[in-house]
Amino acid sequence: MPSIIVGDDKPYSLSLNPILSASGVKGKPVASLCQESDGILGYIQSVIHEKPETESPFMVLDLGVVMDLMDHWSRMLPTVQPFYAVKCNPNPSLLGTLAALGSSFDCASKAEIEAVLTLGVSSDRIIYANPCKSASHITYAASVGVNITTFDSKEEVKKIRKWHPNCQLLLRIKPPQDSGARNSLGLKYGALLEEVPVLLQAAHDAGLTVIGVSFHIGSGGADAKAYHGAIAAAKGVLETASKLGMPKMHVLDIGGGFSSGTEFDAAAIHVNDALEANFGNEEGITVIGEPGRYFAETAFTLATKVIGKRVRGELREYWINDGIYGCLNCIMFDFARVTCTPLRCSSKHDGENESKTYSSTVFGPTCDSLDTVLRDHQLMELELEDWLVFPKMGAYTISSGTNFNGFSTSAIPTYLTYSATVVQEKTNMF
Repeated sequence: MPSIIVGDDKPYSLSLNPILSASGVKGKPVASLCQESDGILGYIQSVIHEKPETESPFMVLDLGVVMDLMDHWSRMLPTVQPFYAVKCNPNPSLLGTLAALGSSFDCASKAEIEAVLTLGVSSDRIIYANPCKSASHITYAASVGVNITTFDSKEEVKKIRKWHPNCQLLLRIKPPQDSGARNSLGLKYGALLEEVPVLLQAAHDAGLTVIGVSFHIGSGGADAKAYHGAIAAAKGVLETASKLGMPKMHVLDIGGGFSSGTEFDAAAIHVNDALEANFGNEEGITVIGEPGRYFAETAFTLATKVIGKRVRGELREYWINDGIYGCLNCIMFDFARVTCTPLRCSSKHDGENESKTYSSTVFGPTCDSLDTVLRDHQLMELELEDWLVFPKMGAYTISSGTNFNGFSTSAIPTYLTYSATVVQEKTNMF
């Protein structure tokens, strides 16, 4: 398993050095995928070969992918500062890498704020983006200098005035257009447009400074056209504040929900067009976003071991050592459609026909029948000790898992790699 550790005098790309020195990464082995004969699958096979007795699933984080995504964000949304949504995946190596690349952070709780501060990130790079907070969490934010938060009710104004009177506010609004997202956050958060004047006045009367407005069009499959209506509505909030005689707002938070790939490129076009149409003539406006899955999803790969098998005619049933209550909870809670690649590691496959496939069911390890990962899925014949590898497993996976039946999601290890071909193309990145 070829790897590098910070401090080794080896000719690796200079653009990688700040990442290797980042908190959460420094001192940990980082494997170069370019040295593997079969990329990520080859690396996973090398891990399995070195530890054949392992009964634990594991994650692989590709730091090169994270670097590439940040570079792409900067090119497609050059005026939008990313505040990574920690709730999506709080892996310390991911957080440290993003911090080294210049990202700030969206935190929703005391624990998430602590996780970011522990990496040496300054408190002015954190937004407490939870419109409803416990008093003790507000007090903690005040004590560590996290001085920007969101609100969408008069009750929240009262709490902030009492526990963090120096905090600056962003008014969270509900986008006027339904984006069709799988996770519609407007069901829970966001002031209605008719409530905006009352909430702005309440904050002003409480002696709190509202510095801007935020929204979230929803996560997963959202129609990017919704950004036009949401950004126009945000402009209306700024105009309302001006009519009320409040200090000029200067922050626009366009939320998260971005996916990488063509969906992101399409969303970026709509965001840029809407910003130009509504704020093109405005000076002094800072625009931020809260991407989570954009950075996390494609950077992580999950490797799971086949720990059980049952044959019923032409049907194959397999048990793996992670499932719906672990990292694969994204199937239930994030409406993810997972795919997998089999790795044949068992010696029983010698001379076996690899082209024949069977209708297969894949179960997780718990005793709940709900713990079913795949049904009617075509797979080649697998045996105990073989593995199934799931790509795109970084978003709302390990962060949302449980310890049900004693299978601890938090105990799943993460190995660090980098796609050297990606990194070497960006020697001028820093």
